[in-house]
Amino acid sequence: MKKWIISLFSTILVWGAGVFVFFYIKETVPKKLTASSELVVEAQAEEEKVPTELKDVIHHTQKLVVKIQLADGSLGSGFLYNNKGDVVTNAHVVANAKDVTIITSDSREFSGTVIGISQETDVAVVRVPGLEGTEPLKIAADRKGVVGDEVLALGSPLGLQNTVTTGIISGIDRDMDIEPFHYEDVYQISAPIAPGNSGGPLVDSKTGEVLGINSAGTDKGAIGFSIPMTSILSLIEGWVKTPMTTIPELDLGTEGYAYEDEYSLEDYSSYLVNYFYESLNYGDYVTAYSLLGSAWKSGTTYEKFREGYLNTRSVNIDDLTATSEGDHATVVAIISAEERKSGSLILSKYKATYEVRYENDQLKLISGKAERIN
Repeated sequence: MKKWIISLFSTILVWGAGVFVFFYIKETVPKKLTASSELVVEAQAEEEKVPTELKDVIHHTQKLVVKIQLADGSLGSGFLYNNKGDVVTNAHVVANAKDVTIITSDSREFSGTVIGISQETDVAVVRVPGLEGTEPLKIAADRKGVVGDEVLALGSPLGLQNTVTTGIISGIDRDMDIEPFHYEDVYQISAPIAPGNSGGPLVDSKTGEVLGINSAGTDKGAIGFSIPMTSILSLIEGWVKTPMTTIPELDLGTEGYAYEDEYSLEDYSSYLVNYFYESLNYGDYVTAYSLLGSAWKSGTTYEKFREGYLNTRSVNIDDLTATSEGDHATVVAIISAEERKSGSLILSKYKATYEVRYENDQLKLISGKAERIN
């Protein structure tokens, strides 16, 4: 009898302990997990707040800035606004044109159609079906820049000069008229709006967000003017949702605007080689590989191409010359490469020669060879 009572008592204790553990786990562990999850979320949020390096902001933004070319040869800039392939630019860049050519930073060419343009505000939208699905730049939709914000003014990716200028917002709420447009509450910036910048984005150098559209400049010092995105978003969104069926004509003067000069095949080819090495330096092998022509790609897989540069830490172009004949160009680059070999870093010099030509309306590196030099 005594043994039976002891056995029953032991069983009750085991059951009680089991019930206690069950409810303890049920009530306590989820709270701890929730607290841990909250800490993870907070840590991730803190990580997202860490400013991006300036060079990374520039490289990422440049890839989404495009050159806009009209049938009459005039040129300007724009930037990818959404994943529908819509490009935002200045109205004066695409004035009196319906169809334009869009050239990306990796020399791809696409057809674009103006779907919206203002006769009063210097803004327009070009729809580019070939860019649909491409992740666009981030837009600062809910905040305006303030005096002292560090900014980048980016222009045509194929313009070799003044592609990127740096500065600060040096004034706000500036008003002016450059016929036929009225500029109201625009940013005054110390980054000059020079040829190649007009129509490009004004970017927060810390976050990479687009604050405005670079629109006009002055030759009286390093001063530029940019239209805040917050003041034109409703206009842009209206055209995105309901494209204009008739494009109005504009009577433009040239005073104050930043037009880009025409560039030669040598200029474009030099830019392409520079962009190739820039992409390698950022470890952006996908972009670098995309610049190769079809014949080069057919003999070199992406994996093999990437493997060939994994031990290259950085490349600096010491000298670059380009010559052209007919429809192709030859670019010779003297480069210094910091390479990892046997666990050490060594500096090597090379003479690299590239043949550049248009392939399906896209400028490509058709072939390349390098020889080591002293």
